[in-house]
Amino acid sequence: MTSPALDAAPLPPGGGAAGDGREPLGLLDLFGDGFVREPYPWLDSLRAEAPVHHDPGTGLWLVSRYEDVRRVLLDPAAYRPDNAQHAVDPLPVPVLRVLARSGFRLPPALANNGTASHHGLRRTVTRFFNAQRVAAAVPVIERIADELLDTAEARTAAGGACDLFETFAQILPCRVLMELLGIEGIDPATLVRWSDASLELFWGRPAPERQLELAELAGEFHRWLTATVRDAEVAPDSFIGALTRHLLPDGRPLDVATAVGACFFVFIAGQSTTGQLISTVLHRALTEPGLWPRPASEPGLAEAWVEEVLRREPPVTTWRRVTAHPVDLGGVRLPAGAQLLLMLMGTGSDPEVFTDPERMCPHRPNARHHLAFGVGRHRCPGASLARTEAAVALRAAAGRLPDVRLAGAPEPGPAAGRSADPATPPAPAPRQPPMLGLLSFRAPLRVPVVRR
Repeated sequence: MTSPALDAAPLPPGGGAAGDGREPLGLLDLFGDGFVREPYPWLDSLRAEAPVHHDPGTGLWLVSRYEDVRRVLLDPAAYRPDNAQHAVDPLPVPVLRVLARSGFRLPPALANNGTASHHGLRRTVTRFFNAQRVAAAVPVIERIADELLDTAEARTAAGGACDLFETFAQILPCRVLMELLGIEGIDPATLVRWSDASLELFWGRPAPERQLELAELAGEFHRWLTATVRDAEVAPDSFIGALTRHLLPDGRPLDVATAVGACFFVFIAGQSTTGQLISTVLHRALTEPGLWPRPASEPGLAEAWVEEVLRREPPVTTWRRVTAHPVDLGGVRLPAGAQLLLMLMGTGSDPEVFTDPERMCPHRPNARHHLAFGVGRHRCPGASLARTEAAVALRAAAGRLPDVRLAGAPEPGPAAGRSADPATPPAPAPRQPPMLGLLSFRAPLRVPVVRR
């Protein structure tokens, strides 16, 4: 059967001309190693040649220009969020059976909620991540960061390597979230494993055997969330306590399934995606000539660097919407039911908005105009906490580990890692780490450091 999206009005021509440096869009594979490792040429081609492009590999319409993406996000009536948490591909029956045994379901709650219940539910959630609470949480973030960095300092001092993703970036936001939301009785590593498995299951394309493993983990996560929401002893002033007392627009109490759906989204965003942001922030800071360890001593540099990473290389690279009725977008007529993929990562490099977008420029005047957290009604409620955690993490790591470099990277020379003699070829760049390459999530999976 033909997808409704394939009946849309004519596509702009795809792909750049030979020799123009852009990639032919007919070869685009959103899950391919080439796109995951170096997405920018593809994103540039999409913006320039096919700003609303049908991708046959996923059946999605890729929307890549900043103004078009912003328009979609600001119009939830025409561009609904219903598909935001759908699996990339329909899950096979054996996987659905595994999920069904755990009672797994995700009714409209936050990211996928276009109903009248969204506003009140979002307001309840946002109370726990407002500016006042985030500011009060800074000492907690600093304390946990300092504890976790003990391992990295000890290993590098002994002459070994330490992976800052595994020992620091991945664990810090989980422990912070647990303290802020009053979550006890669970190992942070278990929460991270459940959260990461859920991301891979719904936003990846794992092999069938791997899907079954991931479904078991996602099911365990869902059962734990359900038991936690139903716990009669949960503190009334805690995050989960507030959800269980929340009333829907018609006065009914929030049902358990929707409360669990809200927790599912908050836990994944609050730990996995924030950990991915911290990993990218650290990796980019360690590879930028002359930057490390300045964020530890220069006021405001850590925050400015985080903002540039969010603009250029956000952990949430895309997000989905579905058209509620026929629309004209970017010169293309789309029918009702067209499945859109908003290329958030590409919008941060749109030259119509950001000057010299390929350059990392801390303190860029319009840095906060990026769309890494979305915009409008569904803007990420934890944006302030994620920014703060990433800045604290960078400042703490640069302060505790001022003399480290990426393992495998050349020793920096007199010109911040570049040859002082123009006739001398630059030192080879460190080998790129393995990357998380899901439909909507991208980050380095290793940040190994050693002492210089």
